Amino acid sequence: MPRPPASRGARLAAVAAALAWSIACAPPAKPPGPPLVSAQSTMVTAWEVPRNPLTDPALDRAPLGPEIRRGFQLFMETPKRAPRLVGGGIACGNCHLNAGQRDRALPLVGIAGLFPEPNARAGRLISLPDRVVDCFNRSENAAGAAQAERPTTSSKEVLAIVAYLTWLSNGFEVGTVPPWRGHNAIPAEHLIPVQAIDRTAGEAIFREQCTSCHGADGQGVQIGDKKAAPLWGQGSWNDGAGAARVYTLAGIIRYSMPYLNPGSLTDEQAQQVAAFITSQPRPAYPDKPRDYPSGKIPPDAVYYRR
Repeated sequence: MPRPPASRGARLAAVAAALAWSIACAPPAKPPGPPLVSAQSTMVTAWEVPRNPLTDPALDRAPLGPEIRRGFQLFMETPKRAPRLVGGGIACGNCHLNAGQRDRALPLVGIAGLFPEPNARAGRLISLPDRVVDCFNRSENAAGAAQAERPTTSSKEVLAIVAYLTWLSNGFEVGTVPPWRGHNAIPAEHLIPVQAIDRTAGEAIFREQCTSCHGADGQGVQIGDKKAAPLWGQGSWNDGAGAARVYTLAGIIRYSMPYLNPGSLTDEQAQQVAAFITSQPRPAYPDKPRDYPSGKIPPDAVYYRR
């Protein structure tokens, strides 16, 4: 009896699996060019993309070239290219700078081979597609917006981004943690108890250092063809996102901001700014009661009930 034709989602899932398998089985190779943009980025390097699939001629003849390129475009312009799965104005590239290729800015180069990995918030092992779905639901607020659809691990947009991220891991040995992973966190010995962080000082720093890009209202300023991310309100990430945690956001601020002078704030100042931003209203993530099934809610997860 003939098999029914596979759905587009199933076909793309198979394609992504095949890509991951081919990378997993390939011998380690030296990644082309410099692996990451320096954390000390300047105007010259702020928008540099060391590995850009749109300009890589090798992808012209690669079976997955179109999906990898589409994933890159989705990554950089998520609200524009995936409107059905986005509830606000956040793109993947707003947090993972230089298309996920900047040091200390949540870099994603070489991470595909680390999945599946344990996730305390989910209370289980998660796959790379699971992680992308989580970002759509939380950072892009698909789960908290009435006009957005819930993504799945077989959504075409999810699989295209997985294809791009897996392509970024080509040449990296499976199971080996890239040396840059986790370096966007503030050292534990410099963390201030959340209740002791001076939010008023954080607001003053924000007004002085951040409004040129994010605006006094935190909603982002249009600068040429680019716009900074909204930091609170209905267009921002929801309260179940990683950036809704004080210490997580502080690490992003400490090493990635201000955008053209990253690293200029101290550990304390970054935490103060993060405490101010996380004190502002933002969309509610409806599935928060399911998070942290062990009951160990991190101290900086300020939007969770204890």
